[in-house]
Amino acid sequence: MKNDRLAAIDIGTNSIRCIVVEASKNGSYRILDDEKETVRLGEGIASRGAISAAAIGRAEQAVSRMAKLVKGLGVKGVEAVATSAVRSATNGPELVARLEAILGVQIQVISGEEEAGLAAQSALRNFDMQGQRYGVLDVGGGSVELTSAQGQLVEEHYSLELGAVVMTERFLKSDPIKGSEMEKLRRHIRSELKRRFGSGKLQLPVLVGSGGTITAIAQMVLQYRREELPSVHGVTVLRTEVVHILAMLQRKTLEERKTLPGLSPDRADIIVAGVALVDSMMEHFGTNSLLVNGRGIREGVILQALQRHGLARETPAHRSWRTAVLEFGHSCQIEEGHALQVSRLALALFDDLAKPCSLKKRDRVILEAAALLHDCGAWISYESHHKHSYHLIRHADLFGLSPRERELAAQVARYHRKALPKKKHEPYQKLNAKEQGLVNRLGGILRLADGLDRRRCSAVERISCQLQDQVARIGLTGSDDLAVEVFGGSAKKELFEKAFGLQLVFAVQPENRG
Repeated sequence: MKNDRLAAIDIGTNSIRCIVVEASKNGSYRILDDEKETVRLGEGIASRGAISAAAIGRAEQAVSRMAKLVKGLGVKGVEAVATSAVRSATNGPELVARLEAILGVQIQVISGEEEAGLAAQSALRNFDMQGQRYGVLDVGGGSVELTSAQGQLVEEHYSLELGAVVMTERFLKSDPIKGSEMEKLRRHIRSELKRRFGSGKLQLPVLVGSGGTITAIAQMVLQYRREELPSVHGVTVLRTEVVHILAMLQRKTLEERKTLPGLSPDRADIIVAGVALVDSMMEHFGTNSLLVNGRGIREGVILQALQRHGLARETPAHRSWRTAVLEFGHSCQIEEGHALQVSRLALALFDDLAKPCSLKKRDRVILEAAALLHDCGAWISYESHHKHSYHLIRHADLFGLSPRERELAAQVARYHRKALPKKKHEPYQKLNAKEQGLVNRLGGILRLADGLDRRRCSAVERISCQLQDQVARIGLTGSDDLAVEVFGGSAKKELFEKAFGLQLVFAVQPENRG
């Protein structure tokens, strides 16, 4: 497979990143390595107009190490791009020549609009934005890129010289930062946004954000929420949370910011300008939700490289979260017939219970994902496979599901067999009371549906659930004798009854042959 390995190197204003991937036959890829070095090419550019000798030295060291890494991993091709600092510095061409000599490949100095296009390409690959009005925002050290879009339709790319490094050096010189300095920074940002976009003409209810500033915001927000997630990719941050983070950061000295949970010390000096920018943009565009893309431009470079080397398939106009779930299931060698039958039965029960039990539309998505993947852990080992399923789903890259939805689906799948949810179970204990209640209910439905396919032959053809006087009457129809299915369902009904406060009875109904 080594001939299907590609590397992308993004030479940015604040950091240089190298990602190495291996393409699969189905057009997807897996990450083999992701290296980052903070080199601060943009340091002092605003005053000197050139990249400093020290920054050039740091860049050469970082790229030299990445070149050795890429060579050792035996990649087929390397795609390298340079962004704001290199294109604006008077000695940018000199640095490009020196780095090309180290890498042995051409480095493309791309425009701000091209940067925006790469970020948008990554956003479209990772998020289901069908039917939504939104913007794609990438915050760098030297510039900020924005793309306006509607669903899959990309409208316009913009680039503004409002990056976190440049804005910090120009406006924020005190420690702690003075209120007057912050006001000048915010006034400048607002002026630039108004000059470029007018007043309130471009409305973007949601921003899909990428770049170090965005991921830092998400990491700090998760700390305040006391949420533990495998990554910030897919996390939604509210405008009110951005306002709160900015107010907190303004009061801290640099040394205090370096110790903040969720914030990398090497970003502490530029984070205030970055968050001020994000807050101002959310204010200007009427944005309430910031959806975090943990990949961004470097993934856009990889996607272009895959296409250039003939390793990317033609993707449909609209990806489905369900397709992504099934693709992951296939990679874990699930028994698809059983998974689809359990999903069908579980969703039929959900639909009958949704209105009387106040279940929500996205709860159905969580249940379906859990049902399709409930046995994926058997790929590791049948023994305790429900626990393996939890860990596989929790860490899976499932398009269209937020990290919280993925966590809940993982917990629902974990309880499809063996022990019922207990507060001594650490992941379950970390959920709030409302989330625990949802896991109990969806887990009860899934557990029951799994029992009703005990022979794994889809014997139950139709199922219904009627509620009356604290009794749930489950009607089953099939062309075969359903005694084993009734036995399987009866053995796994305890969680359902506890979660819904109902007594469950089965009624096998004769098949209507019409």
